[in-house]
Amino acid sequence: MDLKIEFTDKEITPWGGISLMKQILDKSKIKDILQNLSLPEQGSNRGFDPIQLIYMFWVSIWCGASRFEHIEVTRQDEVIRQLFGWKRMPGHKSFERYFRKFNQVKNQEVFNSLFKWFFNQLVFDNYTMDFDSTVMTRYGDQQGADKGYNPQKRGRKSHHPLMAFEADSKMVANFWLRPGSSYTTNNFLSFLEETLDRLQGKKIGLLRADSGFYDKTIFEYLEKQERKINYIIAVRMYNPVKHAIAGQKIWMKIDEGIEISETNYQSPFWDKTRRMIMVRQQIQIRPKASGKKLRLFEDEGIYRNYRYSCFITNLDLPTKVIWDLYRNRANAENRIKELKYDFGFDSFNMNDFFATEAALNFVMMGYNLMSLFRQVILNTKVDHTLKTMRYRIFAIGGYMIKEGNARILKLSLAMKRREWFTGLWNLSKRFEWPVTIPT
Repeated sequence: MDLKIEFTDKEITPWGGISLMKQILDKSKIKDILQNLSLPEQGSNRGFDPIQLIYMFWVSIWCGASRFEHIEVTRQDEVIRQLFGWKRMPGHKSFERYFRKFNQVKNQEVFNSLFKWFFNQLVFDNYTMDFDSTVMTRYGDQQGADKGYNPQKRGRKSHHPLMAFEADSKMVANFWLRPGSSYTTNNFLSFLEETLDRLQGKKIGLLRADSGFYDKTIFEYLEKQERKINYIIAVRMYNPVKHAIAGQKIWMKIDEGIEISETNYQSPFWDKTRRMIMVRQQIQIRPKASGKKLRLFEDEGIYRNYRYSCFITNLDLPTKVIWDLYRNRANAENRIKELKYDFGFDSFNMNDFFATEAALNFVMMGYNLMSLFRQVILNTKVDHTLKTMRYRIFAIGGYMIKEGNARILKLSLAMKRREWFTGLWNLSKRFEWPVTIPT
């Protein structure tokens, strides 16, 4: 068959399904809170409305942009422009110029208010908070990019951000960009206090963190009677810890190749004992088991057969329950991977440190809005990643027509999928605050 091509002047979008997120943005009234925040003002009458820039930034990320240059894709989409009622569309340089208007004070002021408002709309209490850090490799001379811990690119400059995830709602509660030379616990207590302030009126039922947060000052802060926060924090395998493991004689088998035990452990630098849960997994049965080998005792055969993990906790629960609770923290690692791979978390980077922090905080809120859509509107058993949703839900061809004063978005969708999409559309139209997240 001889194939020919022709052209049409009809404006067609490949992202008709993004109309669902337009409904969520409208019904959430996030525009009202943005208007009441002290967002940086444009210095010129020709400058774009800050709220349009923020909305278009989110829409571009949801449609696949992972760096500023990719925003040009949605800039050329006439249907998206009409859908949101924008008069004109900015180029990617407009976003970089606007984010450079943010500084440290403005970031704290704007994002504390925005995140506090957001979490105040979620109807439940007793949060499970996961704290984590990650490494974002940098290849230029951006502010704050410095040599530090970077297991993937040794010797490369990086940023070392700190994040707080709410495990049940699968949301980001807080984010700080930090220089690459920052140790994991640098300024952690200030970060925790800011996170608690963002969750004002709600309680942290459990705090979980990896061994990077194994620190006496953190334990003491969490144990203070006036705040008393339950925690499970992984232990760094210092030699005294290894000796405590080696001296443990009683182990309880909880699964094939997994044994668990506990003891009251006191570090040489602590003034009291704390409860320590110990887990060992037999390498021959579980070759991919997490944990560390006891290198201190390599000559003693029994220790070479296991990998060990330890956790400090103030919970008064069975040992297996505590380990199961901590294992669920792996979802935080999955959130970071999704932020990097699907939301461009490590790619929206500028020379200005606080401009980058501002852009990434908006990425975090874009992630929260998508998580809200995923749980309240989709409400499926499997949490699909943005990449999956992008091609199953948002990538729908469409064009706009007018009927009288009304605009109608015509979607190109197979007949058997139309009822399904109509159901999502009706759910998004009924969305309103406050909302209960299914758990």
